[in-house]
Parts: sequence; structure tokens; C-alpha cells
Amino acid sequence: MSMVSSPAEAVARVAYLSSDVVISVQSSLSKDSDFSQHLHHFASNRAKNHVSRSIPEIQTSRTNADPLLSAYTPLRSGRLVSVTASSSILLTSIPHLYKLAEYPIVLHVSVQQTPYPDFSEISSIRQCGFSFLHSETLQEAQDIALTAHALAIRSGKGVIHYFDPSNSATNGPIALEKKQLVDNLLMIDAMQPFDAQSGDCFALYADDGRIATIPEQEGIQSSSGTISVKPKAQSQSPMRKDIAPSSSSETSSVGSSRRESSTSSGPASSAATTVDPPATRPVTSSDIYKIVTDTWARMKQIVGRSYSPIEYTGPQDADSALLIFGSTGVFVDVLDDDKIPEDLSRVGLITARLYRPWLGSTFVDSIPKSIKHLAVLEQVRRNTTKWGPTFLDVLSSLNPSAGGKSSITLVGYRLGYIEPATARQALRGIFQNLTSAAPIQGLCIGNESGPDQPLPVVEVQQPQVEAAYFKILNQLFGQRLHIANQLGLNNAGISPTIAASPEYGFGSLLARIEHRKRFVLEAQEAARSQEFITEPPRQWLSKWALHADDAQKANDLAPEVISRLSNDGSRAASHLLSLKNLFFKESQWLIGSDAWAYDLGNSGVHHVIASGADINMLIIDSQPYSERAAADAERRKKDIGLYAMNFGNTYVASVAVYSSYTQVLQAMVEADQFEGPSVVVAYLPYHKEDDSALTVLQETKKAVDLGYWPLYRWNPSNEVKGEPTFHLDSERIKQELEDFLRRDNQLTQLMNRFPNFSANLSESYGSEVRKLQKRKAKDAYEQLLEGLYGAPLTILFASDNGNAESLSKRLANRGRARGLKTMVMAMDDYPLEDLGTEENVVFVTSTAGQGEFPQNGRAFWDNVKNAGDLDLSAIHYSVFALGDSHYWPRKEDKIYYNKPGKDLDARLSLLGAKPLRPIGLGDDQDPDGYQTGYADWEAGLWQALSVADVAGLPEEPPPVTNEDIKIESNYLRGTIAQGLQDTSTGAISAADQQLTKFHGTYMQDDRDLRDERKAQGLEPAYSFMIRCRLPGGVATSSQWLQMDAISSDHGNETMKLTTRQTFQFHGVVKTKLRPAMQSINKALMTTIAACGDVNRNVMCSSLPEKSAYHSDVHKVSQKISNHLLPSTTAYHEIWLKDDKTGEKAQVAGPAVVDHEPLYGPTYLPRKFKITIAIPPHNDTDVYAHDIGLIAIKSSETGRLVGFNVLAGGGMGVTHNNKKTYPRTGWMMGYIPVEHIHIVCEKIMLVQRDHGDRKNRKHARLKYTMDDMGNEVFKSKVQELLRPHEIDFEEPRPFRFESNIDAIGWQKDEKGMNHFTFFIENGRVEDTADFPMRTGLKEIAKVHTGEFRLTGNQHLILSNVSDEAKPQIVDLMKKYKLDNTQFSGMRLSSSACVAFPTCGLAMAESERYLPELITKLEGCLEENGLSQDSIVMRMTGCPNGCARPWLAEAAFVGKAYGAYNMYLGGGYHGQRLNKLYRSSIKEDEILEIMRALLARWSRERQADEHFGDWTIRAGIIKETRVGSEFHDDVAEDESDAE
Repeated sequence: MSMVSSPAEAVARVAYLSSDVVISVQSSLSKDSDFSQHLHHFASNRAKNHVSRSIPEIQTSRTNADPLLSAYTPLRSGRLVSVTASSSILLTSIPHLYKLAEYPIVLHVSVQQTPYPDFSEISSIRQCGFSFLHSETLQEAQDIALTAHALAIRSGKGVIHYFDPSNSATNGPIALEKKQLVDNLLMIDAMQPFDAQSGDCFALYADDGRIATIPEQEGIQSSSGTISVKPKAQSQSPMRKDIAPSSSSETSSVGSSRRESSTSSGPASSAATTVDPPATRPVTSSDIYKIVTDTWARMKQIVGRSYSPIEYTGPQDADSALLIFGSTGVFVDVLDDDKIPEDLSRVGLITARLYRPWLGSTFVDSIPKSIKHLAVLEQVRRNTTKWGPTFLDVLSSLNPSAGGKSSITLVGYRLGYIEPATARQALRGIFQNLTSAAPIQGLCIGNESGPDQPLPVVEVQQPQVEAAYFKILNQLFGQRLHIANQLGLNNAGISPTIAASPEYGFGSLLARIEHRKRFVLEAQEAARSQEFITEPPRQWLSKWALHADDAQKANDLAPEVISRLSNDGSRAASHLLSLKNLFFKESQWLIGSDAWAYDLGNSGVHHVIASGADINMLIIDSQPYSERAAADAERRKKDIGLYAMNFGNTYVASVAVYSSYTQVLQAMVEADQFEGPSVVVAYLPYHKEDDSALTVLQETKKAVDLGYWPLYRWNPSNEVKGEPTFHLDSERIKQELEDFLRRDNQLTQLMNRFPNFSANLSESYGSEVRKLQKRKAKDAYEQLLEGLYGAPLTILFASDNGNAESLSKRLANRGRARGLKTMVMAMDDYPLEDLGTEENVVFVTSTAGQGEFPQNGRAFWDNVKNAGDLDLSAIHYSVFALGDSHYWPRKEDKIYYNKPGKDLDARLSLLGAKPLRPIGLGDDQDPDGYQTGYADWEAGLWQALSVADVAGLPEEPPPVTNEDIKIESNYLRGTIAQGLQDTSTGAISAADQQLTKFHGTYMQDDRDLRDERKAQGLEPAYSFMIRCRLPGGVATSSQWLQMDAISSDHGNETMKLTTRQTFQFHGVVKTKLRPAMQSINKALMTTIAACGDVNRNVMCSSLPEKSAYHSDVHKVSQKISNHLLPSTTAYHEIWLKDDKTGEKAQVAGPAVVDHEPLYGPTYLPRKFKITIAIPPHNDTDVYAHDIGLIAIKSSETGRLVGFNVLAGGGMGVTHNNKKTYPRTGWMMGYIPVEHIHIVCEKIMLVQRDHGDRKNRKHARLKYTMDDMGNEVFKSKVQELLRPHEIDFEEPRPFRFESNIDAIGWQKDEKGMNHFTFFIENGRVEDTADFPMRTGLKEIAKVHTGEFRLTGNQHLILSNVSDEAKPQIVDLMKKYKLDNTQFSGMRLSSSACVAFPTCGLAMAESERYLPELITKLEGCLEENGLSQDSIVMRMTGCPNGCARPWLAEAAFVGKAYGAYNMYLGGGYHGQRLNKLYRSSIKEDEILEIMRALLARWSRERQADEHFGDWTIRAGIIKETRVGSEFHDDVAEDESDAE
């Protein structure tokens, strides 16, 4: 039997069962409160409540973030709301409490311990209009919590249930509440939804006139009753059906705070029919009393436990009693003791279960008539009045004029902390004073300061993620920076919470400003005086005083002034030197933060702006973009930027560090320079304070891209200069925003006229557009089909990789050929409301992620899944699902196979749809893949539609292949030029997407934004990746600076150093594609053939320690690259033509006649890659490429003489397709250096002529060689070489020792210095922690040597002379580029880009691998492995861009968050690894790796690498050749149980 062990658990459970919305108030989003851990547990189990039989919504809010503001929207929409919180929120929530008192909301309040229970917050808000219930034990907490919800539902008024959790700390567990009890107390069977009608207007902090009422002639009946709730002057809408006449007209203290104002807003959620009574009256205290007593009568009847509003325990003939407003536990223990002393035996204890409303007559009737002495103990630490509020309540109750007893002696006490051991002594002291002839009032009982071991105080803390902005401030302003409300400052006598508030900081800054003004005046007077011994102080002071308010000039002069004063020795000089810090003009900032410096009502912002003071405010907004938050007009924050701009005297910027680091820098510098108030609103969205940087990045991108958080700068001082005052920096939405404002002026005016609805209107606009788009698409299809005859067939698909979409379109064509009126659409593009009107519907869906619907079918499925009233009884349907039965090998994961299709089929059947034929399942593991199951399913479909035997069906055209696209492209031209000019979309055509790869660019879209943009009715966030062709990875300093500029001007402010030793830019929008290409050309670089079915960038070992030898090899890489370059002039025509003159700008040489002597019109079957390695370094993974060249050095001269040639390496694989595999290159022999470019050409030509052009998954050279046989392939190459009199010789000896980079300084044979920077995963960017990109740019400005990109994504600063080295070292130190202290695993790691830009990615890679390594580094340290190199690689898909199949440990994305794990690769890159575990997530990865690393540290032999050990230890089998890759894996991807 389940048990409840704490009052917080009991209360959380009752709140969950009795509410539609529970607001969980926590001190931190990342740290559970006593309540929240239970609420989230219930929600995770998808438990339903009792009131609406639905899963309650759990909303989390910080303690300091105005949490009760979240209650209005759900309450006004007719939902039952409860709040779980500490009593610390009550005082700041007073403006809300007076209004919420007239709504059926329940606040469950845990009395805070400071360090013992303090009930002062409860007493302070006693007149706010709420009813108050008090529980003390664990069982009471459960029962009184239920009572609170019953009271709120039946009265329509707010209820506060408060308790001290420490009072029941020793209570044993209790049984869960009975369902019968909950349903009976809440009167579930008689309940009607609470109706919240709309009002005329809404004022946030004022009572809106809502009044809880009951019919005039009715009241509360025993065990049944109704109280309705209605806004003032609105129609009655009963909440319950059981009202009886009230016998009392006594006015309740609950309503004492009622004010006249407007009514609330929100649509009613009830469809129940009700009858409006003729007249109503407010709920009175008697009504509250009767509901409570009736509820407790029901409870006693069901479970036998009884409660009273005023509860007395003790002898009925007692002459003395205690009434305790606070925790009673220690006194109860004494008075319940069997061995109670005689002097305490006739003492009673009184508890106010119903604290408000306080009914005096009820109190008198509840205590024995024998009572002559009554002690009132109040556990209230804030002693602000002589008489406590409870004392005055009792005093008024005993007043004879109110029916009380004047004969009772009443004495008030303050209750402090009582040790259990001293409780009996304390009681004696109380009653000795109470029964004395002249009792003393106001004595304190117990220790006011609390126990000797105080409870830890929760301090205000700054979330780690916020450090980004503080680091930027420090970087920019250094010692000038002064943050007035910075956490941790020592403010004597001021609590950390108050000292961190913007209001306090503003006051301290004003004082600081005035102090410096006085100092400036003193300095001016001193400069005019004759008090100095020497003359220089007067001169320098005069000069300084003239510029005291100019930060740059004042700070430049300050050291000189201080120096002159220090040399003077006069009293005036000493006085000024005692205040020398004031010579420097600070950059003064206030911080506003949701987490620790919440600016309630934006009062801090208002005061700063209104003051006109030269103060900067940085306001950090951490609320993530979400539909709920954006659409809640009451919860959504004021637009501080717009508010500040309206003042006209304020600099305003809206920034987001995870969107544009450069813009943050610019805004902060401009804010500091602006003379007057500055407000920088900074976005930093997170769900919890410990969210990862990746989560913050993804949330930021959504908000900025969709316009929720626009980036801009407003500088009113620019108007004087004749410059624009407003700059919009959100590059992607510039045009969209302009168009929106132009065409939707009426919408904007509507929002201005009705501010209450502005958030809702603006945020729903995108969804309305989406609905309109769906309707237009459907109507357009129907118009096309109007002239056709035959049965209708609607085909809806959900497709991730295109298979389901192409299958659907082919099915539609075949349907039309059979005379059917076919319409085909993506599921999400179809208006769901029309589904029930269709006749025949076919659904085709593939399987994404862990059995999820593809992106363009998720919204459709969610709606179908959750639709309770969708009637599909009129339609006939069939489903075809595409999946892979081996994709999830573990038994528990088999449910994911074709899960979307199976779920959809079951749901359609449940909604009444009739099957045309049973569901079809396409399995990638069948002989013909999904086509095997599809052929049978399609035949059955035509049979069901009676169109199976149709004569004269036209022959279907073959599908367009890449080979067709190439041959029709006119040597790679296609329609690229026309597509670039099309401004209606950010995309280009599908065929052009294939062709632009040959030009060095891929079209991509930001996958972080897909869902949100789709919801807004926008196309995906299309952009382009540009990859440069950089043979050998060598660039000049000038080229580095030009690449850096391109990343800022045209890209996303970052550069990627790829695993192919070149530059890559991301986020280039279509309109900037040509300018970016032209900028690359001006840098004497190109992008042609960086991608596509051609020879790509030729790689070369970086070899910093052998400069001359490297030069020899590098020249060969350039020669091969140029020799194999495509000859088409399309590149120059499309990208480099001068639009004004029409002239072609070329990298070098004249234009040639369009033909391809090497490639021909169809180029190669697939991509072709060449690399060169220089032993002993295999830093380019020479075995992984189509051609791998191993440089051979002369033993006599030390210079290059030739190459050992490897052929047939390749990395691409398809998950679960054993016909695809990685392969290492096969040794063909040795070739002298002068012939190597010819040999590369001939190998490529054999591949051109014999590679598979029908199956692109089988088109790489590795499959050609395996199909032909290595020797046969070699003989064909040899045939082509024979006319050149070139023959393969025996391979020359060589030895590899490593395939990683040596980080740090090295010196070559010429005495030149080289430094290898660790660039994690090749991403060059600026962050608040590490301004890497800026540092490298500054180095490039002074460096005269080279920048060498490595195949491991790192960077070598080459050819630094000894003379130039000190300056370089200083710059490296300044920008933190000199750090080489990384773990061996991190230094040996590599990752591809993956999310968010790669369309093939199945999982994170570049953004996740650093986090994974961080979590493993503790284990490395524990096992003494921190400096040991382990080659670890990660890719987001199995295409192998980071060459994972050669790593000692590799993780290859299978689905989002899930990876295949491979072990056993060779440390030198010479051996493939093998599958160890399939589809594992982070917790499993960490568990496995930690165990393996611990074993390796214990079992390894001398110099034994990790990959070698895994094979020797029997953990994984060795992979000798690529065709064995899938054999003998540790966890077979099969269907076997």
C-alpha cells in the first residue's frame, strides 16, 4: 500500500488531484522545492486529476519572479488553480492577493524557518480577503489540504492553507487519501466547470471587481450546497448545484478588502446549461464557516476523523488554556504525556483550524465555560505592535458586547524557539504569569534567536549561465567596471537579497555619483588654491577637471595626476590621494535578473530612466520562447526596450549573446559612451539555471529568428550627428519584419487600441497564417481536380528523408492514371477539420527518431491523437509505414519499428474510420527494402478501390537521378543563376542544390528553428554552407583576415576548420552567397570542387617541425589539386561576373572552352578524396581516402623523393545496411614524386569509367575495388600509366607513430617557431569565456608567416621568428590562446558539424562531444589517464565526415540523443573499429566508458593504446578489412531475441 511520508508530499498530491493548473514556486528552477519534486513525479507518470479527469499543467516560477502573476490567465479561462510555495512570497504578493481572493484559488504555504517557524507573513496578510486554514500534523496536512480545495470550489473564493513542516517531522507515514473521500469532499458528481466571464478592462494590481456570490434566497445545506462565482454585473453561472438558505447575515472578514473596479477576462470553459437566478449576494463568513463544517462532517462520516474551526483539546473543566498561533508540537507532547504534572493537568489547548474568517461567537462556543485564564502565544518574529493580531482577535471575541465573557483573564505572549527538553518549564512559566495577580503582557517565551545550530539560509545566487554577460563587461571595462548590485558585495547591515535588488543598487549609484561630483569640485578648488608645495599638481588637476566626465580622457589623465600628487607631500595632496579611485570615471552598471535581481513591475528601470543619470542597466531576461508564455498577456513581461525608447533620453539595445556576440560588444560600448541612462536588455533563455549552453543557444535562435527577441540598438544622440537613431541587427528578419509592418498596419492599430490582447494577437498571427496556408493549398488542389471524374483519393505523407514523399507522389500519379481524383499533401499541410469529409484517404509515413513521426507530420498526429470529437466514420483509409526492423536491436526497443504508422492506423480505427486494406509495413531489411512490402500493399489498395484491372496504363518515366541532373546541367550551370535572383524564397531548386555542391556550397536549413518557423507559417530558415578549396590547408595572414571578415559580413560570425583542412562558413543567406564567393575570390582562393562528384580539397600533413620537407610536399598537394580541377567556366559566370560590366572575374588564367577533358559531362560517380601523410605523422588519416599518399623522404638529402600509394579508402556507411561499410586504402606501390599527379589522375579515371552510377550508396572507389578485386583494379590503372612509362614499384618502408596534432610551440630546422592551437572541433568563434576569433584576428594583423589548418581541425601558426615571438606570445596570453592544458582525450577528439545545419544529422556532434568529454574527464583523472591520448570521434550520422570508423572510440548518431558506439580502431589511423553497442544514450555511454577506462588503466601493457587493448582484452574483435566491418560485432544489429 502506498504511503505518504511528509506534509509537502501530502499537500502536493492533493493539489495535483484537485487542480487543473498547479503553480510550483521554487527558489531556483534547477532545484526542487519540497513540493515540486512530488508534483513532477505525478506529472511524469501522467496521473490525471479528479476535477476534470485531465493531466494538470505544472507551471514553475521563481520565488522572486512575481509568481502569482501566473494565476490570472488560467483562472480567467475557468481552470482551477493551486499554488505551492514558501511563506516568503506572501508579502511581495499582497497586490495580487486582494484580487485573487475572489477566485477559487488555493495557496498551500509552507511556513519558512528563519531559523525556527515564523508565522509573521501569515498574520501580515490576514486581511487580504482569503480564507485561512491551518494544519499541524502529517494527517492534518492531507485532510486540511482537501478541505481547502473543497472550500475554494464551493465558495468561489481564495483559500490559504498554511503549515509548519517541522511540526510533523517525527510523524510516521500515513495512507493515501481515498478516492471516495476526494470525490465526496470536492463534490465531483455535482460539479460544474467554474465560469469566468470576460470583463471590460483589466488592471494588474487593482481589484477588478470580481465578487464571489450566491443566490440571495439560498445558502449552504448540510452535506450538499452550491455557491456560485460571478463577476460583478455579469450573468450568473453556477459552479455547483446545491445552495440552501443562509441563516446568517454576518459579514465576513474575508470580504473586508473588496474594492470596486472592472471585471476579469477569460472565456468560460463550461458548456453546461445553467439557469440565472434573479439576485445574488456576496459570500459571507457564515457561508465559509458552514462550507468548512459541512466538509469536515463529510470527512468524519467517511474516515472517522473530526475537525473543528476552533479546536479545543484538554479537560472539559480546565480553568486555564493556551491558544497558539504557531507550532504547537512541543507543548502537545507535554500535555499529552501520561505523566503530566499536577500543575499542568487542568490546562487545555486551543487551535484555530479556520484562522480567517474569524468568528467571535464561534470561538466562545468552542471553549469550556470553566476557562478563567487564557494565554495567547504568537510565533511572530516581527514584533511591530504592542498587541499581537491573534490576541486582538480573541479579545474582541471575549468582549461582552459581542457575546463574550469579560471574566476571562487574557494574556498575550510572543513565542520563540522552544527546546523540547525545556517545554515543560516554559509551560510552567506561562501559567505562573497567567494566574498571577498582575500578569505581565508581551513576555517572550523561549529563545528569540533560534536554536544554537541555525538552519542554513538560502542565499541569492547568480546562475552560471549568466556569467557570459558579466565576462563581457569585465573584458570591455576591466577595472573601470562597477556593478552596484553585484552579488557578494559587502554591504554592512544590508541583507544580500536587498543589496542585489536594482532599486538598492540605483540608490547606491546616485550616492556614488554625487560623491564623485563633490570630489571633482574639490579638485577644481584645489587646482585654484595655493596649498600644494609644487606646481605640477595644480596644472594636472586643472587639465583633469576639464575632462572629469569624459571616461577615456579622465582615465588617461588619472595616473599622471596621482603621480604628481604623490610627489607633492602637501596636506591637500594627501587628502586627494585618499580618494584617488575617484580620479577614474567608472562604467557604472545595474543588473536586473529574473534569477536574483528581479525588478518587480520594472520600478528600477523607471526610476533610472526618469532620473536622467548616467547609469547603465543590463537587464537579463531568461524566459524561453514558448507559445504559452508569449500568449499569456498577463504573464508576458513589459517590452522594456520599447518602454525605455518612449522616454527619448535613453540609449536602448536588445541583445543576445548566443545570437550575436559582436552586437553585444557594440551595444555595451555604445551604452557606456552614451551620456545619460542606458538600458541593455539581454536575452539568456533557460528552463533551469543549470541548463547546458546548447539548450540556451537553441532557445535563443528560436526567439531571435522568429522576432520574439529582435536585436536592435537605439541611440538618440545619433540624431544630432545626422545618423540613424535605430539599427535593427536581426539580419534574418529584416525583410520579414519590414513586410509585416507594411501589410499589417491594421493589425498593429488593433493591438494598440486593445493592449490587453496585443500579446495574444501578435503571437497567434503565425498560427493563423499557417491555417490560411493549409486552406489555400487544399482549395487549390480541389480546383485542379474539378474537371476530373472518378473516385477521390487523398494521399497524406510524413517524410524525413524523402522516401515517403516520393512514394506518395508516385502513388498519386498511378492513381490518376487509373482515373482517380488524387490529391497528395504533407500531413501538416492538410487542414484537419476536413478529414472527416473525405471518402478515401491513404497515409504514408516513415519513422523518425525513437519511433516518432517525421517533422512534417508531427502536428497532424498530435491533433489526431488528442482529438476527442473527431468523427471519421465516413472515410475509408489505409496506412503504409516505412521503417527498419533492425534499427533498434534491443528487445525493449522493438516497439519503435514502424511505430508512427502503427499508431496512426490504430487511432484512425478507434475514431471510426474503415480500412480499405490492412496496414502495409515497408522494411529496409527486406530484399528490396521497403519496396518488398509496398508492392503487395499497393496492389491490394487498387483492388479495394476497384481500379486494379485498368487497361492502357501509361509507362512511368524513370526517376530523375543525379546522373541525369549532371548531364542536363550544361557543365554545372543548371538554373543556379536564375535561382539566386528569385527573392520569393531563401531556397533554390532541388536540382540546383545538387549542382551547387560542385561550386563548393550546400543549401541547408537551421534545424533548431524548423518547428517554430513552421508553426509561424514560415519556410525553413534556409542558408548556405560555403567550403573553400585550400590545398594542404596553408593560408597567409592576409587570407586569414579576409576569411574572418567573410564570416562576419556574410556568415554567422564563426568559421569552421574542417577535417579536410579548409575553411567552411555557415549561415550564409542566399542574397549574400555571391558576395561571399566574390570575397573568397579576392582573397586569391576558390570554392570550386570543394564538394560534389569531383576530386575535392587535397590534404597534406602540417609537419611544423620540418619546414623544408613540408614545403616540398605542400607543393605536390597544390599540383595535384590544380591538375584535377574541373575545367568548366560555369563557376566564373555564376559567381564572379561583374554585374555592372558583365566581365568575368577569374582566379587565374583566361577562360577556356567548355569541356571536361578529365571528368566528361557526368563527372565522377561520387565524391573523390586525396590526402598526403608525412611519416611519422598520420594526421590526415591517409588510409581513409580514395587515394592516400605516404610521403617518402630521401635518407641522404632529407627531401621528398616519392610516395607510397594507397587506394580505395572511404568512410561513408548507412546504418543497418550491411552492403555499405568503411574501408581502409589498399597499398598499390611506390611512385616517384614527378609522376604522382599522373597516377592520381589515372586512378580517378578508372573510377570514373567503372564506378557504380546507378546506386550512389555503392558508387565510391572502395566498392569499385572490392567488386573488381584489388589486383584487377591495379592492372587497369597500370594500363593507363603504360603510355607514360610509369610503373608501380615496391612500397618503400615507413612508420606511423601518431595521427594527432602536437599542441604548443615547436621549432623547425631553420630556427623558425610554430605554435599549434587547440581549436575544439574546429569552431573559430568568440564567446564570453574565450574571445578566440578576435585573438586570432589580432595575431593575423602582425604575423608575417602562415596559418596552417590541420586535418584534426586545429590550427598552426607557422614561421614565427624569434624576434616576432614575444609579441605573438603577449597576444596569445591576452586572448587566452596559449592554453595547452587539456586532457589527452580532448586533444585527440574530433567531431563533424551535425546539428543544426547538416541536413543528414541524426544526432548532435560538434555541440555535444565537448560536454561528453567533460563528463568523462573526472574518470580519466581518477584512473591516472588525464594525459593519455585516446582518439575519440563523434559524428551526427554514419556518413563519416570526422572519420569515426578509424577512431579508438567512436560515437555515431543513430537518433537524437542516441549513438552507436564503436571500439578497436588503430591509434595511428591504420585499423577500422567495430560496433560495440547500438543506440545508447548518455547515461549508458558514461557507464560503459568509465568501466572500460578503469580496466584499461589496470590491464594495459607498456605503451599499449586503448584501441589495441580493447582487442587484446577480448572486448571487441579486430576488423582487418572493410568487408569484415559488420562481422563479429559485440552487439549484432539483428532481430534475434
